[in-house]
Amino acid sequence: MVINGQEVDVDTLVNNLDLDSQFLKKRENGMYLNDYQVSVLERNQISYLEYPNLSSLIFAIQEQEDIEDPELDQVLEELQELHYYKETHK
Repeated sequence: MVINGQEVDVDTLVNNLDLDSQFLKKRENGMYLNDYQVSVLERNQISYLEYPNLSSLIFAIQEQEDIEDPELDQVLEELQELHYYKETHK
């Protein structure tokens, strides 16, 4: 298959996907985070284990004004969306 003028093997692309790191896993403190989110938080010295729930973790991330990491911003958006759908009573 040709994508953007380059020959790409679909089987190779599928084999290189790391889907396991994208699945939410229940962590020691009961929060559901995927491996990628944990790695971004740890890289920014935010210990998710210190927070009892998603609300307090989101608040702590929002308080980090001096960190300008687009990946952390993406993780924050993901957590806010997860919080909305999991904890908002409709």
